[in-house]
Amino acid sequence: MNPTAETQTHLRSPDDILGRIISHKRAMLPQRRALLPRARLEAMPHFTRTPLSLAASLREGRGSGIIAEFKRRSPSKGTINDRCLAPVVAAGYALHGASAVSVLTDEVFFGGTAEDLLAVREAVDIPLLRKDFIVDEYQVLEAKALGADLILLIAACLTPAEVRRMAAFAGSLGLETLLELHAEEELGHVCDEVALVGINNRDLRTFAVDVERSLRMAAKLPSDRVLVAESGIDSPGQVRLFRANGFRGFLVGERFMRAEDPAEAFRTFMAGNGGNGEVCA
Repeated sequence: MNPTAETQTHLRSPDDILGRIISHKRAMLPQRRALLPRARLEAMPHFTRTPLSLAASLREGRGSGIIAEFKRRSPSKGTINDRCLAPVVAAGYALHGASAVSVLTDEVFFGGTAEDLLAVREAVDIPLLRKDFIVDEYQVLEAKALGADLILLIAACLTPAEVRRMAAFAGSLGLETLLELHAEEELGHVCDEVALVGINNRDLRTFAVDVERSLRMAAKLPSDRVLVAESGIDSPGQVRLFRANGFRGFLVGERFMRAEDPAEAFRTFMAGNGGNGEVCA
């Protein structure tokens, strides 16, 4: 299913993009459940797989900390890269040192599919984040069946009680939760069931990147949470800045996907533009 040209034009505006996406997700849930009921999800091969722990890896300082993303397009930027195959890009990310791969599975707004996540699971043996707009426990079951190791929950579209319930449900399936925050008003969404807390450097209202706001928010979070910087990371220097301020994970997407060869762009990034892997230092 693809958005019409009219819908794509409307989504160029930042006004209420999130609301549009969430409304669409809720409307599509009955169709998804009918297509793949719970029993069929639980019968899929990856449902019995033991997930990998990204939180443990990041806490122990293993690897680069980079969560490299596969994303074809976005509502604000339009098409980013519709030429590359998800498993090929992900394998390149893993080869060159990614700690995890994030896969957009939203079709209408981001051009992703559930099949992308399945294909990436077959291509790599590092943690996979199902990045989508999760508003129902059914989507958590889907993530498990598709081979994800962790899910994304976005505070801006959930209540604190919903975050706690879905993170607990994910944990019961062996999945970890990355809770994404955009503003200080969302700090109350952080709960015991969430080990990884991401701070999105991009303002959802204006799409402007504000690193200083992210650093201020990080200082107010519990010290036992694994902090992940998200969006707007464009250089190894920014990774080093975030690392110096207590972040252990760094979700980077468009920086690599804008390139003709995202895996090669990732390799260059990892080399710190000067070799010796200085981005990891």
